Amino acid sequence: MTPDELPDLDAGEHDRLRSVPASFRPIGYVRSRYREPAQTPIQSTRNTAAAGRVEVFPTHATALDGLDGFDFAWLLVWLDRADPPPPDGRVEPFMLVGTGRRVGTFATRHPARANPIGLSVVRIVAVDAAGLDFQGVDTCHGTPVLDIKPWEQHLDIPGYQDGWAAVSAIRGGWYISTGAATAGQVLPGSPGAAPGSR
Repeated sequence: MTPDELPDLDAGEHDRLRSVPASFRPIGYVRSRYREPAQTPIQSTRNTAAAGRVEVFPTHATALDGLDGFDFAWLLVWLDRADPPPPDGRVEPFMLVGTGRRVGTFATRHPARANPIGLSVVRIVAVDAAGLDFQGVDTCHGTPVLDIKPWEQHLDIPGYQDGWAAVSAIRGGWYISTGAATAGQVLPGSPGAAPGSR
């Protein structure tokens, strides 16, 4: 099916979506030595040695079960101290500062966004009943955390094939121990799915 053949929404559905009251409730917050955005590193992978912690609120503590089997995780955060995006939607990325070049926000990881959601891949150091210690800080102290998702090379590196030793050695939790990450990635009941799969 080509993009032109995919169903689209009518004008009424567009209007409904624009007014959806999307809301988030933080599941915890970041502890970090960085207090101000201007002093905070711009990418977690460029600050791999810096230690941080996610404190998870008690109502979400059991959701950490199994995370200790992974070496890396995605942190989704609300960039509560970010500037609003420019009206034209173009920003000067930190890596282009001084060049005068501006690009669309969606082509950057700049914090000034319509919805200031941050995404960081961090190395898990330890998981306990109240949160996780990690390395790779690119968020301010007190940044609200919206979600934590495990990182796994078969799922997060497009076209990844076993054999690259440095990446193949990364622990992938239950995705690896059950074989789920290397099995065919099809929805249950779809063509190619194993009989009775769910």
